[in-house]
Amino acid sequence: MTIEKITREFLEDLELERGRSPKTIENYDHYLRRFFTHAKVVSPEGISDESVRSFRLALNRTGLSPRTRNYHLIALRMFLKYLAKRDIKSLAPERVELAKLGDRDIDIPAEGDIDRLLNAPKNTQQGLRDRAILELLFSTGLRVSELTALNRDSLDLRRDEFSVRGKGSKIRVVFLSENAKEAIKIYLAKRGDILDALFVGVQKKNQARLSPRQIERLVRHYAISAGIPGKVTPHTLRHLFATDLLLNGADIRSVQVMLGHSSITTTQIYTHITDRHLRDVHKAFHGKRRK
Repeated sequence: MTIEKITREFLEDLELERGRSPKTIENYDHYLRRFFTHAKVVSPEGISDESVRSFRLALNRTGLSPRTRNYHLIALRMFLKYLAKRDIKSLAPERVELAKLGDRDIDIPAEGDIDRLLNAPKNTQQGLRDRAILELLFSTGLRVSELTALNRDSLDLRRDEFSVRGKGSKIRVVFLSENAKEAIKIYLAKRGDILDALFVGVQKKNQARLSPRQIERLVRHYAISAGIPGKVTPHTLRHLFATDLLLNGADIRSVQVMLGHSSITTTQIYTHITDRHLRDVHKAFHGKRRK
């Protein structure tokens, strides 16, 4: 079996059985082709310890970040797991080791910035839509792809919750704050179209569903308007959602479920941010018996 044929079947399996997004499949295809080209692999049997070692060395010399280098190796490891599942002879998946990563540095805006951001849109038709987007992102921790996929009938505004289909087609429940519900009600009341998409362009000639890229641009625009330093993206609001929950006493397991993380290890990237409150705990409770 040629490497091209088995790779195509692997990518189809990712799409049909695992529910991976088109972008993820495109990335996996790119990472695998990069490896096959470097290692001159023409069949699964040609994947060896030496070819993987050589590929890792080549990646190290490209200047890519350790995280990006790992994306290549994760794709290769998943491909090898697929081969093993089909009893196709190749390198054992566990032979592919990932680079060790330090704690992820998450840049969270300072307290007070979120209020300025959420209040930045004006009371125009576009501003009402954009405020609804910002409030919904902060209220739910949705990924930008999840937000743009929403339809009007996705939300029942008589309730404080709705279901969303996340990564791997997994369904989870997210919850609406009163501010988010009110912002969405006001926005929808001003809509004059019958399009299914929840968030669309405001110009009649361009009333298509908003894309993730458009959402990213509008978040950046309002962050600049609000005078928030650093790079602010829709994912920043997801970070704010998670840290807000943890700082106010939510347990990490609950936050994991609300974010739709498959592994709690992913959610634990937020714990070092909340650790700053340990100083307050120390001051409040340590050394009270000393005179």
